[in-house]
Amino acid sequence: MSSKLFTLEVQTRQRSQFIDITSEVERIVTQSGVKEGTARIFTLHTTAGLTINENADPTVVEDILMELNKVVPLNDGYRHMEGNSAAHIKSSLFGVSLAVFITGGRLALGTWQSLYFCEFNGPRQRKVLVKVIEE
Repeated sequence: MSSKLFTLEVQTRQRSQFIDITSEVERIVTQSGVKEGTARIFTLHTTAGLTINENADPTVVEDILMELNKVVPLNDGYRHMEGNSAAHIKSSLFGVSLAVFITGGRLALGTWQSLYFCEFNGPRQRKVLVKVIEE
């Protein structure tokens, strides 16, 4: 089993947003030359996350963010002095890593699935690590 590690830079533009990183991760998989294996995707930030969700209708992402802000409001009497507790909570709810199978040299995603970087404390310059593992 061999692996290759890549870094993906993500520039966010809003406090909260989902950025589709599927094409960038697919480019990395192609560049790696791995035909069968796994892509492990990890973000290095405690106020961001990763998820897989629908890519066909952008209102799905808008709805997720709208409902998430209802469940975890920006200001809710948090004690953390930096004022970004909501972002830390959202990051913990979503998680900071994903694993996606690679088959035939491509990510094994469903027809409507995309990989999203989830910003909860932007705008910022962010990093995502992608480890492509040949199995």
